[in-house]
Amino acid sequence: MTREETPIVVADDLRKDYRGGVRALDGLTFSVSPGTIFALLGPNGAGKTTTVRILTTLTRPDQGRAAVAGIDVLAEPGRARSVIGAVGQHSGAVGLLTGRENLAMQGSLHGMRGKELRRRVTGLLGQFGLADAAERRARTYSGGMRRRLDIATVLVHRPAVLFLDEPTTGLDPEGRADLWAVLTELASTGTTILVTTHYLEEADQYAARVAIVDRGKIVAQGSPGELKAGIPAASGIAASLDDVYLHHAGRSFRQAEGVLVA
Repeated sequence: MTREETPIVVADDLRKDYRGGVRALDGLTFSVSPGTIFALLGPNGAGKTTTVRILTTLTRPDQGRAAVAGIDVLAEPGRARSVIGAVGQHSGAVGLLTGRENLAMQGSLHGMRGKELRRRVTGLLGQFGLADAAERRARTYSGGMRRRLDIATVLVHRPAVLFLDEPTTGLDPEGRADLWAVLTELASTGTTILVTTHYLEEADQYAARVAIVDRGKIVAQGSPGELKAGIPAASGIAASLDDVYLHHAGRSFRQAEGVLVA
């Protein structure tokens, strides 16, 4: 990020405690440049999902600041939601509605009507490879199709930032590749994407920057190349992002017991 460039996502000293004294976030801080793909990596319970929930107005931190597109998400959650698209780990599509109806319903919730909405829905169905299945009920879609429908649905209102929590979990390799093709196209046209993932090769290949979260803190961040360059090579073999991940979060990754918060 250049000195002149204003980050589009800011998480500043976020702290969050849950019942029983479990600290999910412990001063977590990072920022994201506009029009890029940013990946949050970390073991289960590191704080990734809690971070996304705060940035998308679903959870309030106990301390710290969070902003999206220049909007304080704590002070103006309604306004923040107008510039955010968020997809969780489970499909949000209504199975009894068709693909087209799911998109149209989401658009209507954002005040879109008439020809504008119809054009937007038709365009997204084509962009996400769902045009031929537009009139089928979503419950008949394959896993990959439902995931594409989920993302298309939250893009109807043209959000500035798209948050994806483990978007390719459960998809076969072809489905993962198809989804990433769409995501990289979105980023190339200006949409900022923040993604959590356990697939390190995805972060390595597609993310401009990566942050590794462990026990509620950012323990390393940078481009995949920068992070890999910071890890000593073993036996002359260049370090991988797996090596980086295990170097910074290996203790938590190997932890067999304990209370963890997603």
